[in-house]
Amino acid sequence: MALLPVAEALERVTGGLTPLETERVALDRGHGRVLAEDLAARLTQPPFDASAMDGYAVRAEDVAALPATLNLVGQAAAGAGFTGRVGRGEAVRIFTGAPVPDGADTIVIQENGDEVSGRVTVKALSSASHIRPRGQDFTAGEILLTAGTRLGPRELMLAAAMNHAALPVRRKPKVAILATGDEVVPPGSKLVPDQIVSSVPLGLAALIEVHGGEAVPLGVAKDTLESIVTLARAGKSADILLTIGGASVGERDLVATALKSEGLKLDFWKIAMRPGKPMLYGRMGAQRVLGVPGNPVSALICAHVFLLPMIARMLGLAEAARPAPEAVLGEPLEANGLREHYMRARSVWSEDGTRTVRPLPSQDSSLQAALVRADCLIVRAPSAPALTKGARVKIVPLDPD
Repeated sequence: MALLPVAEALERVTGGLTPLETERVALDRGHGRVLAEDLAARLTQPPFDASAMDGYAVRAEDVAALPATLNLVGQAAAGAGFTGRVGRGEAVRIFTGAPVPDGADTIVIQENGDEVSGRVTVKALSSASHIRPRGQDFTAGEILLTAGTRLGPRELMLAAAMNHAALPVRRKPKVAILATGDEVVPPGSKLVPDQIVSSVPLGLAALIEVHGGEAVPLGVAKDTLESIVTLARAGKSADILLTIGGASVGERDLVATALKSEGLKLDFWKIAMRPGKPMLYGRMGAQRVLGVPGNPVSALICAHVFLLPMIARMLGLAEAARPAPEAVLGEPLEANGLREHYMRARSVWSEDGTRTVRPLPSQDSSLQAALVRADCLIVRAPSAPALTKGARVKIVPLDPD
């Protein structure tokens, strides 16, 4: 059976996926969520001409010739504006953020005014008027955040300024995580010979959560059809069933067989990818099933390449359409083999913003400590020729933006 190219596998995995339904969340629960609808401002900001400095609100014609002495007729502070009008020869003491009184068109900064006994003498003027005009930032009805935007601190601050207390967002895709293996035990266990610590589910759950999904750990199934089926049924309400291990061709690789008894329609297994060749994909009704290798590094890389694009499609993320980022190669690379290779690499940035990447010395897919030292993957196409230092290469960032 020929190995399926990564590009074709990715097309099948994401094919037909559409954004999930909309739900509303409180503003303070919106971090990391994805907008489901365009968001328009509910007010104009600033809602009035506002002072940008502490000082004195005056008429420009009254300070055309300096020095000029004006009568102080009141005070304007943020939340407590001056209700009168500034007339000829008058000034109002004003503070940053306060409404500019009617009649005034210039703010004299306080350093340029000497105040004595209810009068202020303006001794100098700056070139700016120090007035923020009404609507300088945005106006009511203006669309400032569009559907598909992931909400971070800046976006949430803007939504609050737009006077939104709740936001329409996409429901988080639920990803049920089903690990397999008689040899796998929870972290902190006292190991007996031939056992290994379960690390992959925790890493995948964190990856899912940080990219906008909801991880639903199902536990570790024993290497029996009954155990795998029992845990898979517990996750049948999830949008995606993510299995770990058991997807190869050994006698104890039972995932595909077990799930076929639950209605799995297997689309493919084995892809032309390094690491990650023994990966399967199919559907059980409306649920997508993605099976990644049990090897920790392979599992995480497969999740970056296939699972995250699935989540992005379900969230309707605008950023999902961005082209793959590139970097400059910091050392020569040999020609690649027949499988698409995802090489763990480390980056350095130059002063001009250029990202230079170098592969880690060992690409052994069992090295979890080395994976932590990497911050991206260099993508080598099948049968790619050797590359010289300075060549541009496509990368997959491992750290969230």
